[in-house]
Amino acid sequence: FFSPQVLLLACAEDLECVPGFQQKVFYIEKPFEFTEYQLVLNLKFDDCKGNNKLNFQVSNPDFMVDSDGSLVALKNISEAGRALFVHAQSEHAEDMAEIFIVGTNEKQGALKEILKLEGTSGIPRQKRAILATPILIPENQRPPFPRLVGKVIRSEVTEGAKFRLSGKGVDQDPKGIFRINEITGDVSVTRTLDREAIANYELEVEVTDLSGKTIDGPVRLDISVIDQNDNRPMFKEGPYIGHVMEGSATGTTVMRMTAFDADDASTDNALLRYNILKQTPTKPSPNMFYIDPEKGDIVTVVSPVLLDRETMESPKYELVIEAKDMGGLDVGLTGTATATILIDDKNDHPPEFTKKEFQATVKEGVTGVIVNLTVGDRDDPVTGAWRAVYTIINGNPGQSFEIHTNPQTNEGMLSVVKPLDYEISAFHTLLIKVENEDPLIPDIAYGPSSTATVQITVEDVNEGPVFHPNPMTVTKQENIPIGSVVLTVNATDPDTLQHQTIRYSVSKDPAGWLEISPTNGTIGTTAVLDRESPFVQDNVYTALFLAIDSGNPPATGTGTLHITLEDVNDNVPSLYPTLAKVCDDAKDLRVVVLGASDKDLHPNTDPFKFELSKQSGPEKLWRINKLNSTHAQVTLLQNLKKANYNIPISVTDSGKPPLTNNTELKLQVCTCKKSKMDCSASDALHISLTLVLLSLLSLFCKSL
Repeated sequence: FFSPQVLLLACAEDLECVPGFQQKVFYIEKPFEFTEYQLVLNLKFDDCKGNNKLNFQVSNPDFMVDSDGSLVALKNISEAGRALFVHAQSEHAEDMAEIFIVGTNEKQGALKEILKLEGTSGIPRQKRAILATPILIPENQRPPFPRLVGKVIRSEVTEGAKFRLSGKGVDQDPKGIFRINEITGDVSVTRTLDREAIANYELEVEVTDLSGKTIDGPVRLDISVIDQNDNRPMFKEGPYIGHVMEGSATGTTVMRMTAFDADDASTDNALLRYNILKQTPTKPSPNMFYIDPEKGDIVTVVSPVLLDRETMESPKYELVIEAKDMGGLDVGLTGTATATILIDDKNDHPPEFTKKEFQATVKEGVTGVIVNLTVGDRDDPVTGAWRAVYTIINGNPGQSFEIHTNPQTNEGMLSVVKPLDYEISAFHTLLIKVENEDPLIPDIAYGPSSTATVQITVEDVNEGPVFHPNPMTVTKQENIPIGSVVLTVNATDPDTLQHQTIRYSVSKDPAGWLEISPTNGTIGTTAVLDRESPFVQDNVYTALFLAIDSGNPPATGTGTLHITLEDVNDNVPSLYPTLAKVCDDAKDLRVVVLGASDKDLHPNTDPFKFELSKQSGPEKLWRINKLNSTHAQVTLLQNLKKANYNIPISVTDSGKPPLTNNTELKLQVCTCKKSKMDCSASDALHISLTLVLLSLLSLFCKSL
């Protein structure tokens, strides 16, 4: 080994005793292997007061330091890491030494980095006048404070020169943790350190004159906080729930438990080992599971036969898992968590009917559930391995029955979906099988208990008579004579084994046009059938009739009759509008366009024929012109005086024979000024050309 401290002797031989390691930093060449009880190097610690109760601690538990300062290996070690830290403590002082393990090619570079060698004379000389070796401080030190932790040395002595320390932990937050003796260069810590809060401090040391001017430096001073095992492992990712299928092979991984330790991950302080402290329940074996001490993987350790959900006391196991640092040594700190493991079900038990035969009774003509079929299944309820699926495999050719699963009880609800007829069959036998939603596992099959027979008895009830056909349809002309026969209905009683009579009655006759014979079912008219009646929809009149048997109590059947009414030309056309107005000085003498409509159907409607009654007098006052098959134009032949005029018009349809409507169009001739029409005076005149002509004729006769 080699050390930069040999070069400090000449510079510090006159200094007084400094408590601590006389050499704090070592570089040793990495061997192929550290052998058991091999002497690695000798450490020298002096508290300047006799080293009473001196104790050494090594960061790697595979090494130890004897009371004389000999660092030895406790076993054969091929990999010891890049560095070892040795902490020494006596009644009066404590200190830390650092041993770096370097390869052959790193040796010369590491020496130069520490000593800053230059020149070739063979006598090393410092490149800087300040030597600030790294300082290592254990966390969680107890008072008293301040506590001396290191020393900065300056090879040149200058009168009035002072050391000055700066950086995070001195004059930057967190402030005041470290300080330096301006004269001696002693570095002290003022409070307990926490490595988990801050693991390293990078400070700067410089030398100033009396005025505060820097005369040397700054030089970097590294302070590292040495980890202590002051954090328990913690399980942060809970709750921890794992699943494993029943019957799983031994060694099946269930889940992984991972704990966190805030201590230095490169030390044993955070080296975790896992262990199962407790298993609940303890049956069928107190050791159902094993946890990998390093990885935290929980695996099954019992045979697949014992991992049977249906025979277990409970399908849920709770494991208390312990994580211990220091590699699981007794001195390690522990943390615990609970792992819940659920044994998942697989379909290794087929459903079985609770009995081989079920009975059911149902009245004919009734639908709905008639019986609930019960099954047992040892698999986990409300899973696909437990839920039942029922199938009717025989006895249902007419698809009169259906079966569905009750989701709450898992029972099979057998229903009648098409009414049964006692007269056709009084008994039915169904063969039903039950399966699970999930397929069974290999080597497990459905047995005879997975099928059952259902015997169904149909009870006879008094059924109402049935009309044939229903609905009944017939076509008749409207206006046929009262008393005409429309139809004779036919109704039969489905209860063929009972000898019953049938009587008929009217159930619904909206217009009151019909009657029916109670004994033979002949339907006749009691009024004129009118196609244009509001009770007729789309030329069809609908009535309902009853057929009542003689049972006790009697049963009733309903038949529907649709009468399609053929049109007859029995409605005269109507004219619209019936009132028109015109100005007495109008330039456009086209008074109004008249339209005609007819309640009858084609060909008893349009085309319509429009005509004016004969006009008397010396000159004609108006004319009418046909525009199309349904409309005509009335036009004045000259302007008329303000008055009311009644124009006689006839309109004739195209029926055979045709029907004519003689009517009058009221024409008001009004005074029009400034876009306003005044017809008030004309209302009082009520002049009719017909009346005028009659009056003149009467006067002429009297004069004769």
